[in-house]
Amino acid sequence: MAELISLDGLKGPSSSKAMRAELGKDGCAAGACGAPGGAGAMPAEIWEKVKDHPCYAEEAHRYFARMHVAVAPACNMQCHYCNRKFDCANESRPGVVSERLRPEEAARKVVAVANAVPQLSVLGIAGPGDACYDWARTKATFEAVREAIPDLTLCLSTNGLALPERVEEIAALGIDHVTITINMIEPEVGARIYPWIFHQHRRWEGVEASRILHERQMLGLRMLVERSVLVKVNSVMIPGVNDAHLLEVGAAMKEAGAFLHNVMPLISDPAHGTHFGLTGQRGPRPMELKALQDRLGEGARLMRHCRQCRADAVGILGEDRGQEFTLGKLPDEAAYDPAGRAEYREVVVRERGELAVSRRKAEAQLRRIEAAPSRLVAVASRGGGRINQHFGHATEFLVFEVSAKGVGFVGARRVESYCKGGFGEAEALEGAIAALEGVAVVLVAKIGEAPKKKLAAAGITASEAHAYEWIEAGIAGWYAAAFTTTSETGRSTLKAG
Repeated sequence: MAELISLDGLKGPSSSKAMRAELGKDGCAAGACGAPGGAGAMPAEIWEKVKDHPCYAEEAHRYFARMHVAVAPACNMQCHYCNRKFDCANESRPGVVSERLRPEEAARKVVAVANAVPQLSVLGIAGPGDACYDWARTKATFEAVREAIPDLTLCLSTNGLALPERVEEIAALGIDHVTITINMIEPEVGARIYPWIFHQHRRWEGVEASRILHERQMLGLRMLVERSVLVKVNSVMIPGVNDAHLLEVGAAMKEAGAFLHNVMPLISDPAHGTHFGLTGQRGPRPMELKALQDRLGEGARLMRHCRQCRADAVGILGEDRGQEFTLGKLPDEAAYDPAGRAEYREVVVRERGELAVSRRKAEAQLRRIEAAPSRLVAVASRGGGRINQHFGHATEFLVFEVSAKGVGFVGARRVESYCKGGFGEAEALEGAIAALEGVAVVLVAKIGEAPKKKLAAAGITASEAHAYEWIEAGIAGWYAAAFTTTSETGRSTLKAG
């Protein structure tokens, strides 16, 4: 069970005895393992629902894995950013799957993954069509999985058009996390995103189609909230189409009782074959997305760690192990063994406690710094909440904003790995530099001199000084070292160099 003890990718130094002493008898620091304070003062019963869900709690995505099963291929509308592809193992975006499954195949796959991936905590159905429109397959899959693995959290994603008719069954099945993609509340905006919908046995187009969609989405959302189902709203940011309008969407979602709002960048590439990709509609730059999220975050609860997963994704957010569990690689029959997942959760309790202690120390360190500007810091991490990845191996960077007030997560920025077969790819490095827009420093486990110099030329410092530390501790350490307090004035100034 060595992999369990070290979590996923965590290869740092062991925790100190002093830190362990602060955890208490159960190994859990105050507020770190379900107490309301550890969840930003949300009610304890809500924290219990989200603390192990990698999409609904930012901290959880460091420890827990999700799994999507592609059992719902039919869809009742067309989106200009969507092209549902099959047999495409190398694309990572919504709507893409390698193989479609029947409900009984999906249940067999879930058992196999649960036995092999102890981090698994959530099963979701996100298409590749619409889970509520293709409801017979969705319901049969959830029923089979609930019988096989009763403690697995169930969730689904939907465009909301067919949602109202399914709310009662969703609640009865114990599905207490539902994601609705809502990109507009004004039908005139929607007409630029959705060419048509299929509703009440006929096809609707234009503004009328978007009006029906909007009404159905809001009805379904309110019905779910009334039944204590947690609702996450996904919105795709499309520059020049709905980017400014998403401020109105965010306000409306908060008023309707949505638990989370997740604003995602448009993925637009002609190679994907989408309408927006083929017509040249660009996606937002990283700092454009951050600026909108910052404005939306004034009073709302935002998700910033979304990876825009495939409809057959398996693993920790940011990784996809789906190709390890294709049908041809699954055992014909397998009984679920809960031991691995149970042991892993004991490890997570300890790790969360140690993380909470580390965060408190980092916050205390930052509070000693006065009048220093905020900075964006990128981290290369393979998981477990540590700075534990080589720069050249990273396929994403976790970006945080640090100031004397604390460390806050900004989002993940996807990149192509720079190091391939021991050699650096110049084009991949240029892409990484572009993705690190606005970032002051990259904290890594290791980095070569060539990329380090290239980053420096672009105004980005790369540092190995905090390798294998907890992320927040490493960021606080860098920030404290970068700024010094002048004793005469009490003001913090940037250290030379």
